[in-house]
Amino acid sequence: MQPLPALIGALVTLGAIFTPMSDKGAGAQTTQVSDQDVADAWLYLFARLLVLRQQQLDFESEFKWNELVHRKPGAVDWPNPNLDVAYSEAWVAIDESSCTIVTVPKISDRYYTVQFLNGWDETLANINERVFPHRPDGDFAVCLRGANVALPADVKRIDLPVKYSRVLLRVELGEEWDEAVRLQHEFKFRATGSPKLPEVPRSLVFDLEKLPGVEAFDFADMALDSEPDLNPGLEKYAASARAIARAIKDPAERARIAKIVQQRAHGDFAKYGPPIGHGRIVNGWARPAAVGNYNTDHIARTLITYGGIWANVMPEVMYYRASTDGTGVHLDGGNAYTMTFPKDQLPQSFAKYFWSVIAVDTTHFRVLPNPTNRFLLNRETKPQYNPDGSLTLHFAADKPSDAPDGNWLPTPKGSVYRLTFRFYGPIDGVANGTYFLPPLVKRQ
Repeated sequence: MQPLPALIGALVTLGAIFTPMSDKGAGAQTTQVSDQDVADAWLYLFARLLVLRQQQLDFESEFKWNELVHRKPGAVDWPNPNLDVAYSEAWVAIDESSCTIVTVPKISDRYYTVQFLNGWDETLANINERVFPHRPDGDFAVCLRGANVALPADVKRIDLPVKYSRVLLRVELGEEWDEAVRLQHEFKFRATGSPKLPEVPRSLVFDLEKLPGVEAFDFADMALDSEPDLNPGLEKYAASARAIARAIKDPAERARIAKIVQQRAHGDFAKYGPPIGHGRIVNGWARPAAVGNYNTDHIARTLITYGGIWANVMPEVMYYRASTDGTGVHLDGGNAYTMTFPKDQLPQSFAKYFWSVIAVDTTHFRVLPNPTNRFLLNRETKPQYNPDGSLTLHFAADKPSDAPDGNWLPTPKGSVYRLTFRFYGPIDGVANGTYFLPPLVKRQ
C-alpha cells in the first residue's frame, strides 16, 4: 500500500488532468481531458511508440536477444544515419541471474563506443576509452542493478537500471575501412546465464510520413507498463496518457480527442520541430538543448527519436540541423548553396575526433540518392581550403565549376532536404553551446 501522502499526491495529479463540465444543464457533472493535456500526453507517449516501432522492425528482421548484428558500412535503416562509422546493433536482456559480457578489442587512434539505451531512447551507458580511460578494452559485464551474479575477477561490471536495452556500436571508418570492419567484428556479446526473454510488445507500426492519431492512446497502458520512464518530473504526462486511454473507450470522447490530436498535438509537434524542442536556431542551424539524456525535456526526446533515433549524449557527439538557408527559406535541390568557415573557426577545431555533414530527405530522413553515391562530406573527402585558409562547402545537384570535388555534396534536383552536421568529441563552443555554424547562402 502507498504511504498516505504519496497516495494523496497521485490523486491530486490525476484530478488535475480533468476539466469539469456541466452535462447540458442537467445538474450532473462530467469530466473531459483538456485539449492541452491531450497534446502534451501525445507528444510524451510518441517517443515510446517510436522505440517500440523500431524494436518490432528489428525483431522482424534478423535480431536475436544478446547477439550483435554487424552492419556493412552504410547499410543501416533508421532516420539520420551517420555514415562515418561502421554500426553494429543489438537488443540486450539481463536479469537478476544473468549479465551480458561485452568483449571490446584493443583500439588505438580510432573513435569507437558501445552505447546502451532504454525503451525511451535515453542513453544509459557508453563503453569507450573516455568513460574507462584506465581499462578501455577487455571484458565488461552489463548487469541489472542489484543483481547477484558471480563474475570473473578481470571483468569490469556496469550496472543498468533496466532489464532490456538497445545497443548501438560505432567504429570510426576513417580512411581504412577494412580495418574498421575488422575491429567491428571483434566486438562480442554473450550472456552469462539464461535471462528471461520477453516477448516483443506489439504496438503501432506506422510510416514516419503519417503521424499516428488518437490510436496512439490505445497502446498507452502497454507502452508504459512495458517500460517505465526513469526520468522524474514526467509522471503527469504518463498519468494523462493512461486517463486518455480510458476516456477514448467512449465513442464520443474518442472522436473529440481524435480531433484534438490532429489539430493541437500534431500542431505542437510541427511548432517545436524547427528548434528541436527547446533548442535554438542561429544562422538557420538548430542546436537542441538536450540530446541523449533529456531529463524533463520530453519534447526534445520525442523530436530527436523521430528524426534521429539512438542519438548519443553530448560529450560523445553534438548534432546541428538545418532545414533552411540563412534567410529562412527551405533548402531545395534546385538551388546551389555554400557555407564558409573562417580560418579561425574550421569545423575540425570544434571536434576532438571528426566532423561530417549529410543531407537527408524531410519525410523518412534517409540520405539522398545521387549518381556519385556520395552521401557526406568529412575530412576523408579531402576538402580543399581557400587561399585565405577558410573552408567553403558546396551543396548542389551539379558540381559548381569553382568547387573542389571533396567540398561538394550532391543534393539532387526535386529534393527538399535538410542537413545534419555532427561533431564527434565536441569541444569549445560546440561543447558549451556558444558556437553556431555559418549560414547556408544561396548562389545566384
